[in-house]
Amino acid sequence: MTNAVETTDLSHRFAGSDYAIQDVDLVVPAGSIYGFLGANGAGKTTTLRLLLGLLRKQQGTIRVFGKELNQDRLGILRRIGSLIESPSLYGHLSATENLRIWQGLYRCPAQRIGEALDLVGLKRTGSKPTSHFSLGMKQRLGLAIALLHKPLLLLLDEPTNGLDPEGIIEIRTLLDGLARSGEVTVVISSHLLAEVEKLVTDVGVLHQGRLVFQGTLAALSAGAHAASVIFHTDDNPRGSAILSEAGWAVRLDQDTLVVATDVANSAALNATLVNAGIGVFEITPSRRDLEAVFMELIRGKP
Repeated sequence: MTNAVETTDLSHRFAGSDYAIQDVDLVVPAGSIYGFLGANGAGKTTTLRLLLGLLRKQQGTIRVFGKELNQDRLGILRRIGSLIESPSLYGHLSATENLRIWQGLYRCPAQRIGEALDLVGLKRTGSKPTSHFSLGMKQRLGLAIALLHKPLLLLLDEPTNGLDPEGIIEIRTLLDGLARSGEVTVVISSHLLAEVEKLVTDVGVLHQGRLVFQGTLAALSAGAHAASVIFHTDDNPRGSAILSEAGWAVRLDQDTLVVATDVANSAALNATLVNAGIGVFEITPSRRDLEAVFMELIRGKP
């Protein structure tokens, strides 16, 4: 099996509204950490709910572990752990007591309770009721519930919500270790690229219900390394024509010339412009980061 999750033409709309997602073709490689990215309201949570069967599929197909969800739903769900939005907890019970309920439902060994709490850093919470937990502690407990039965696939919706920087690093290390061990495939949704770029191997970018990019993080990062050099001159139209004739990829941007090239070529570009009698006032190197690439994708820019 090469893919843990595959969807084809997956679409869903709520009554009286536009499509929440439309024609989404997800491909999540087995053993990957798949970053499902998009702004709030892009359709990420709707997609994850469909993968879990929490919403009735209206159009398209969903395959998990090579099997269609509507044909083997219970068998598939036994191998999935999930944390969608805020975890549902019994506030008057401790972390251990909450997990004991889930342990009975999952029919997994009782020793997994301590192991799961240890994984997420909650083993020392004792009898403290979860109603007294911070938001970050509740997120950790939700993750412990998702990991309790040793799932093969984790679906996590904004799992670092409420965590402090140290907690975010700990969760990142945990998920990275699970994926590298080959034990689990992780799908993690977020609206913050910077939060997941240090963790994921593959990326899907959702915008207004449509998948606008899907591929490896390396493929997305390739766009971030596209450099350019910005020139401020006294005759931008003529400068643009001269550089274009010389074979450079150049465009006018407000009161500047933007040349798609590495900064190492700036001296040659400057010489070409000056030799043509064009005054150059300023030269500025520019390099897009991943956030800029992400924003261009969701704004529909090339």
